[in-house]
Amino acid sequence: MKVRTRVAPSPTGDPHLGTAYVALFNWIFAKAKGGSFLLRIEDTDQARSSTESEIAIIEALKWLGLEWDEGPDLGGNVGPYRQSERKEIYRNYAEDLILKGKAFRCFCTPDRLDQLRKEQKSRKETSRYDGQCLKLSEEEVKSKVEAGESHVIRMVVPEVGDSIFNDILRGEIRIPFDQIDMQVLIKADGMPTYHMAVVVDDHLMEISHVIRGEEWINSVPKHILLYEYFGWQVPEFLHLSLLRNPDQSKLSKRKNPTSINFYRDSGYLPDALLNYLCSMGWTMPDERELYNLREIVEVFDESRLSMGGPIFDQKKLNWINGQYIRALGEEEFVKKLTNQIADPEKLKKIASLLIERTEKLSDVIGQADYILGDRRSLDATDFEFPSLEKDMVIRVLYLASRSLESAKHWDKDQIFQLFSLAAESLKIDLKKFMVPIFVAISGRSVSLPIFDSMAILGRDLSIDRMRSAMDCLGISGKMKKKLEKEIEKLPSVN
Repeated sequence: MKVRTRVAPSPTGDPHLGTAYVALFNWIFAKAKGGSFLLRIEDTDQARSSTESEIAIIEALKWLGLEWDEGPDLGGNVGPYRQSERKEIYRNYAEDLILKGKAFRCFCTPDRLDQLRKEQKSRKETSRYDGQCLKLSEEEVKSKVEAGESHVIRMVVPEVGDSIFNDILRGEIRIPFDQIDMQVLIKADGMPTYHMAVVVDDHLMEISHVIRGEEWINSVPKHILLYEYFGWQVPEFLHLSLLRNPDQSKLSKRKNPTSINFYRDSGYLPDALLNYLCSMGWTMPDERELYNLREIVEVFDESRLSMGGPIFDQKKLNWINGQYIRALGEEEFVKKLTNQIADPEKLKKIASLLIERTEKLSDVIGQADYILGDRRSLDATDFEFPSLEKDMVIRVLYLASRSLESAKHWDKDQIFQLFSLAAESLKIDLKKFMVPIFVAISGRSVSLPIFDSMAILGRDLSIDRMRSAMDCLGISGKMKKKLEKEIEKLPSVN
């Protein structure tokens, strides 16, 4: 059997460390077995997917050096490699399932489904569809379709028995069918759900091994049923342990920088980041901590993958990155340092901010040090302002950082709009709101235009600097809950 693996990110935000982690092990597995590694873009969520996000994901994975053999940018024999371009394929397969009696049209309204979930919750039952539309006659279905009634297509799930399957890492897994919902396969807008698209695509793209995060284990029974309904061979499954925060929660941007771009822009070397990500899920036979992709591929054995919840430790990553930096020759070090600090694209962005404020070129470093590199370390005394109480400073920083997470377009105008709304919710003017922001971002009370500065720094670096500023001040769990309610009330910015 020809080994074929894939990574299939959704282009709905910044390129995530979790995507890099899953892509890494799919890449290693394929190369170690002499197989192929594919990139597929899962953009069926049209409301949240964006071309900008897809480009960012592709650039981030290429920066890491995880090149694919087939994908949306390269093409291949089993494309298209964007799910939005495969809509009719899914629809045809769904109609085939209806003819086989393995799927049905569901006309239930959102209100009925909400009421159903509430009743099941009150009875402490597993929330799942009750099969009401499965009882409709062919005539009733035809009449409703001809009348133009909105509907979805759901899969049929056995009422009794268990789904039994094998995971390469975890062995036999058994999940009762009464815990499996009659999954929607085709949404009312005609787009497929993840569960429909992933099975059809993995089959048509001849994926032999599905390697993904453990959060998908409970979805495997649905996927296996679809493979069986279509009469297709089921691929082998391997579910990786999730990356976790120090408190054992799933790695999230609320507690750690999660964007690959954050680590790129902060001066981490791609080889060091890959080395660290690999070490979180696998160990070398000789238990070395430092190794490159070529060395991993030569000795890779999936039995050495870990099932423990790996903790993402930035201090350990810093140590590994330091080892890689010290292994550089002076010439290569200068080259990478120049690219990091004097990147032509970054300099081009800040030129307009500097040119009117510069009398001699040596002034530039003093003005733009916090953009070209990290800002200075801060402590609580940096956030003592005559016009703002400590409680308000914390509220400003928290609402500012959380509101930035919702920015659909990262530019100075959107940052301004988000901060204006946050300031209004706190009932303070924007000028006063910006006082702690200047310090958190630049390390000083006066800097280059701060909205422009943040646009250049990027979302992740900006949020991380605000988060580290809040760490200086401390924030209670009670205050977080209170501020989260204020965040929910903020109007969105398009």
